[in-house]
Amino acid sequence: MKIAMIGAGYVGLVSGTCLADSGNDVVCVDIDQAKVERLEQGQIPIYEPGLSELVVRNAANGRLRFTTDTAEAVRNAHLVFIAVGTPSSEDGSANLSYIWQAVEKFAQHLRPDAVVVVKSTAPVGTNKAIAEMLKKLTHRDCDVASNPEFLKEGAALNDFQYPDRVVVGVRSQYAEERLRELYGPYLRTDKPFLSMTPESAELTKYVANALLSTKISFINEMANLCERLGGDINDVRRGIGHDRRIGFQFLFPGVGYGGSCFPKDVRALAEMARKVGVEPRMLDAVDEVNNQQKHVLINKLQQQFGDKLSGLTLAVWGLAFKPRTDDIREAPALVLIDHMLAAGCQLQVHDPEAMKNVQAIYGDKLRYANTPVDALEGADALCINTEWGDFRNPDFDEMKGRMRLPIIFDGRNLYEPETLRSYGFVYHSIGRVPVT
Repeated sequence: MKIAMIGAGYVGLVSGTCLADSGNDVVCVDIDQAKVERLEQGQIPIYEPGLSELVVRNAANGRLRFTTDTAEAVRNAHLVFIAVGTPSSEDGSANLSYIWQAVEKFAQHLRPDAVVVVKSTAPVGTNKAIAEMLKKLTHRDCDVASNPEFLKEGAALNDFQYPDRVVVGVRSQYAEERLRELYGPYLRTDKPFLSMTPESAELTKYVANALLSTKISFINEMANLCERLGGDINDVRRGIGHDRRIGFQFLFPGVGYGGSCFPKDVRALAEMARKVGVEPRMLDAVDEVNNQQKHVLINKLQQQFGDKLSGLTLAVWGLAFKPRTDDIREAPALVLIDHMLAAGCQLQVHDPEAMKNVQAIYGDKLRYANTPVDALEGADALCINTEWGDFRNPDFDEMKGRMRLPIIFDGRNLYEPETLRSYGFVYHSIGRVPVT
């Protein structure tokens, strides 16, 4: 099938590459000429495990191309995917300006039998508005489907190629059949192809992310309660997780969620609710709890050092909002960095993938260490924000030898408190009694 992917960002690049890898002819369009040139040279602008190799292979086989020429990409395409960004506006609603620009640009080049597929996360009614816009621009009815993505950064290729389900919102049997044909190779293990109205498909994406965000905020609030009442959140998590109605997924306490999806999707869904007269009390609470949780290590540092933060040297392990990505959008680590810089601390940071993105923001305000242990040199404390595998089994003797004070603030509960006690560390984690 011939496919045009409008937008070569995270979703567009991963989706387009995976579709090319299953034998389709894919052209990814982006307005950024420099990005297109880098992609043509095999240089991937994001870090996603396995993506670079897949892009290079499919480009070499001629199934994946990159261009700034929308007309050239769309003219022969059977499916035209919209995969542009929908960032948050000031009021929390989704900014759809990139979608409208894309539609206006490609409308006149659509084949009569082309199906436009909305991959971007967009609020309910966007599909209908695109269809109405296309009718005005083309003077005919155009098939517009919604096909939300459920890609986890760090595992996106696996999520696309082995999905739990494929969700499509369609208004015609023709559009459903084209998408069923497209996704057939990925559903050979009897995973469901779920066809519904576009409105339901649009909601499905937001509701899924809101529910997962709710689980994270819930367990974080319970972790904070455990600390006050003398419980251990890991024991509590095991106690509830073995209940099949609850399970273990997304019930790991930490310093809050970040990234490009959960924060903006929770706020966008809340704003959608307000616009139709529904008070989104749970959604607002989920967002508020998460914003507060990003300060949990800051609060622990203040409890440990009081008003003597100025002049401290802090090591920070983990800058990305989660492991296996270089994405620092709404990352909890940035909240910590901003606060500690304002308090007069010196920060020595390390992350396996995200340091270039952080350096682009902070420049020489931070010291960037090549290895985790280098970040510890002379540090008064270590703060852990991201659960990279690199941090899970360190040499605690070497760590203690590098640090001025043996104090760890672990925002991801990577270590067992008794192990840290045996090495002589002061150890603060999330939802567990501190080791002092």
